[in-house]
Amino acid sequence: MRRTDRLFDIIQILRDGKLHRAQDIAEKLEVSTRTIYRDMDTLTASGIPVEGERGVGYMITQAITLPPLTLTVEELEALNLGMAIVGEAADPDLKAAALSLADKVDAVLPTQTVSEADAWKFAVYPFADAARGFTHMPVLRAAIRAKQKLRIVYTSKDNQITTRTIRPLHMEYWGRIWTLTSWCEMRGAFRVFRVDLIQTAEALPELFVDEPGKTIADYVP
Repeated sequence: MRRTDRLFDIIQILRDGKLHRAQDIAEKLEVSTRTIYRDMDTLTASGIPVEGERGVGYMITQAITLPPLTLTVEELEALNLGMAIVGEAADPDLKAAALSLADKVDAVLPTQTVSEADAWKFAVYPFADAARGFTHMPVLRAAIRAKQKLRIVYTSKDNQITTRTIRPLHMEYWGRIWTLTSWCEMRGAFRVFRVDLIQTAEALPELFVDEPGKTIADYVP
């Protein structure tokens, strides 16, 4: 498992707001406890609101705010797309400036969501990943608003390519990476997809209505 994928999985574990021992996380992810300690240091340095200590446990706390600036979802997309583009530029000064700016934004920017749900930012992915994900944003956002099913081609973390029909429910911003929480009709369960790992996203003519057990309010990380 890539380290970035493991860090993402740790956030998924911690986001329930409960206290988790490093040993338990290590066993679940099949790594050493020392590795989890290093990962926690990385998450804390990235601005993730993680509290805890070795031998006791870790948990995610409420993210900090950024007064007096308030950004819309569209403004946040534009900001991150701009940083992603400049971050891939050949000019070393511009690239360094983009990285510095991103670190400052990641340190104080609260999580933004397209639909209301608890989430936390995640600031360890490279700019190139974010740039890939932005190409699908218009289709995903429109489908969420219209309650329209999507057919996506998705590359999993172990490089397995699958085609899924999903009900898109909401998107979360993790600091340079967006995720899409959906009801996956193939699995008959909720699934969280990294937007940058979606190869294609096609809006289907079929709409969906809220059903008990399949809404964002029913989703438990």
